[in-house]
Amino acid sequence: MRRGFVLALAVTLVFAAVAALMAKVLPAPLKDSDYLVIGSVATLVALLVLFFALISSTKSSNVFFKRRRK
Repeated sequence: MRRGFVLALAVTLVFAAVAALMAKVLPAPLKDSDYLVIGSVATLVALLVLFFALISSTKSSNVFFKRRRK
């Protein structure tokens, strides 16, 4: 339970940080499409962080493939 809460909090903070950074970097008169791009990129980065956190926390060395029984 605690691990899931910490992971969700970390992903939320990454999303907020990337969105704030992109809003600061993009030129001043932001249009609706700019906000769409900011949200899309922040979502992509947050999901990548979540994916790599879940992959690195597994104990199996072969995460994506499973041996079949003969």
